[in-house]
Amino acid sequence: MQIYPRSIHTVFEKKLRPNKVLMLIGPRRVGKTAFIRHFISQWKSEETLILNGDDVLDAALIKERSVANYTRLMTGKGLLVIDEAQHIPDIGMALKLIVDSIEGIHVIATGSSAFDLHQQLGEPLVGRKNTVYLFPLAQMEFKELEGYKTTLEKREERLIFGGYPELSQYPDWKDKEDYLYQIMNNYLLKDILMIDGVKNSEKLYSLLRLIAFQIGKEVSLEELGRQLGMSKNTVERYLDMLSKVFVVYRIGGFSKNLRKEIVKSSRWYFFDNGVRNALIQNFNRLNLRSDVGELWENYLAAERLKFQSYTQIHCNNYFWRTYDQQELDWIEEEGDKLRSYEFKYTLNKTPKAPAAWAKAYPDASFEVIHSGNYLDWIGG
Repeated sequence: MQIYPRSIHTVFEKKLRPNKVLMLIGPRRVGKTAFIRHFISQWKSEETLILNGDDVLDAALIKERSVANYTRLMTGKGLLVIDEAQHIPDIGMALKLIVDSIEGIHVIATGSSAFDLHQQLGEPLVGRKNTVYLFPLAQMEFKELEGYKTTLEKREERLIFGGYPELSQYPDWKDKEDYLYQIMNNYLLKDILMIDGVKNSEKLYSLLRLIAFQIGKEVSLEELGRQLGMSKNTVERYLDMLSKVFVVYRIGGFSKNLRKEIVKSSRWYFFDNGVRNALIQNFNRLNLRSDVGELWENYLAAERLKFQSYTQIHCNNYFWRTYDQQELDWIEEEGDKLRSYEFKYTLNKTPKAPAAWAKAYPDASFEVIHSGNYLDWIGG
């Protein structure tokens, strides 16, 4: 399998501080364990203790919450790594005691589910943790091992199959499809169904399919509820959980000046195009599809999100639309800077910013992101 350098390395190293817990969070199968192994192989400061939360014997070593136990455990060690930490009961309290009582200790905790980890680590580790996110492979990571020509040749494949690292070992189109069906059924949805209170896997699957067909459109929770026979509050809770296990994420509407701007609705995107296509069971090539625009928009949104995370661009992301149908696909608000973008897979003519936007926000930049310039925007 092709091993790609991960773009979080610099940020990860910077945020690994003594007497703090560094949380590495992301979906299953995106390479968290492989990244940690590579990082540890380059760790030269002190000896490392590696534990796995799925191993009952490893979990038992942490279970006894006492300074004496943790001091014995970490004797001669400067780095503690706990993989799949969310499976260890009361892990937050245990890590709090470790970082508070062992001078100079470095701690890394990894987990697949932000829901579980943040629930368990949240309050005990206030002021004692940093968090780094790892996603499916980004174009800015692919570019490290491929030239411009290869990137263009693989664009269609990435719009259809996404960026899960293990896909590189499957040259056959059908094998890639089968792998993504496995990812969806055995890992992503499994995380959700393990959470207490989610009993109906069929409704969850149907909700995701509805979202998958509404990329780039405003989503009404009330309408989703009516179609699924669920309350608005249940739909909202399911979507919140789906975002916390990195299946989908929400973009809200932007408004500062105009009464006619839409702000209460949301758009939802998938973290990975391959998962979205597995849900709708469509891995056809682009020339056979009617949803190329949706694929392009979801791909750009996900890649930009990865780029922002890995390069530490801290900004708020929105879409913009007015009731008279003027709209922009992507808005970034970074301090007092406002950047607006329109997504077009094929650029037949150069569009201008909508008149209402240009009038209301004259200092905002505007750019069309298309197949000829997208690599600069996503760091690829």
